[in-house]
Amino acid sequence: MANNSSNSQQIEAPASEVAQVLVDLEKYPTWSSAIKSVEVSERDGSGRPTKATVKIEAGVLKDRATLNYDYSDFPNSISFSLEEADLMTEMTGKYSIEDNGDDTTKVTYELNVRVALPVPEMMRKKQELATIDAALAQLKKKFEG
Repeated sequence: MANNSSNSQQIEAPASEVAQVLVDLEKYPTWSSAIKSVEVSERDGSGRPTKATVKIEAGVLKDRATLNYDYSDFPNSISFSLEEADLMTEMTGKYSIEDNGDDTTKVTYELNVRVALPVPEMMRKKQELATIDAALAQLKKKFEG
């Protein structure tokens, strides 16, 4: 994912539990303020969502996006890419899940978003980082209260 934004967060929970929360897309609206709704339309043989339509409200960006999910490196990472959206022309992301060996987990979230409207690069990157930081903070809060 070239030109992506990223950040990491330490979470007081085992990596296996963090991975399961990140796979459970339908529950994202219960802990992520940017995800308003999720409708899964396809699953893999393990029951994990591989295609979902997500209603997103992240800062000024409000969109409906169909995303494809890749579990080829699961449980170490979960990647997603945009199939189609109303406003976004690109959205690629990845959650990397690193077991610290002490029932804590380092989660790194990478994100790259492009929209059909002209947006200065500095503003685009700032919004990506704000979205990443909010998602990681909310994931941490889900586990740590």
